[in-house]
Amino acid sequence: MRCVIARFPFDLTKSGVLESMKGVKPEEVLGASVIIGRRTYPVKQVGQVLTRQDRRDFSAGEVLRAMAQLGFTCRDHSRATAPTHTPSPLQQASMLLGAPTTV
Repeated sequence: MRCVIARFPFDLTKSGVLESMKGVKPEEVLGASVIIGRRTYPVKQVGQVLTRQDRRDFSAGEVLRAMAQLGFTCRDHSRATAPTHTPSPLQQASMLLGAPTTV
């Protein structure tokens, strides 16, 4: 399948991606990720291995779109919901003592 990543055309196949990522140790996933085989890789790492370009030259969205079209499972954790309110130490102590708290 023909994909454009960082303004360059690439002919990618699912088997070609699997072969390219074979033996590559996954880095820690902090944002968007792609499951290739039984491993979860950060999107930027996959893009760098496949295109041999610097990670700053392409967006995670370009790689996510290409990997999804090839049938890989993609996860975009960067769009996760905002963290919930965490109580202050005073509020935590009040909850432990059973006293009503005000926020």
